[in-house]
Amino acid sequence: ALKISMMDESRVATVFLGDAAVEEGVFHESVNFAVLRHLPILFLCENNLYSVYTHLSERQPGGRSIADLARGYGIESFAADGNDVLEVERLTRQATDKARGGGGPTFLEFSTYRWREHCGPNYDNDLGYRTEAEFLEWQARDPLARFESVLRQQELVDDASKASLNQDIEQEIEAAFAFAKSSPFPQSDTLDSGVYA
Repeated sequence: ALKISMMDESRVATVFLGDAAVEEGVFHESVNFAVLRHLPILFLCENNLYSVYTHLSERQPGGRSIADLARGYGIESFAADGNDVLEVERLTRQATDKARGGGGPTFLEFSTYRWREHCGPNYDNDLGYRTEAEFLEWQARDPLARFESVLRQQELVDDASKASLNQDIEQEIEAAFAFAKSSPFPQSDTLDSGVYA
């Protein structure tokens, strides 16, 4: 974001972070610096309530929103339903347009949920750090199913178009894997290109 600002470019830097990241000093330093320098950056916080296996209520004071915490640094901040695809798009577009227009940084806190384990593809509900009721409540708010419902209500998608889209996505993923597997390894003389030190 600092480089973008110094080069007077119309790009926007974006940082994705979890709720636990706001408990680290670098978060506070970064937001403070972004506000002081009026940088074109979005801080997007995916608040899934957990830092590995520890609930937010055990890590931060009750009743405090993360968006309010960030707002204390003078950054425009919003909290929204991270499982509402249209709301996420609207707020992100608004913040991006603001940053591109010279309006400085924005902090967006999106409430969502992690269905799988902290690191990996498996379910870990058997570990006891969260209840099955909580898991099922959030699963009922699945952003993909909710957005599909909106698209179906607006008659923008049906079973045939969904199947076609899924097939296109699978083919794109397969092509990407094939490309990666068949690509040569980078030359060793490119090891430090693009690295700032």
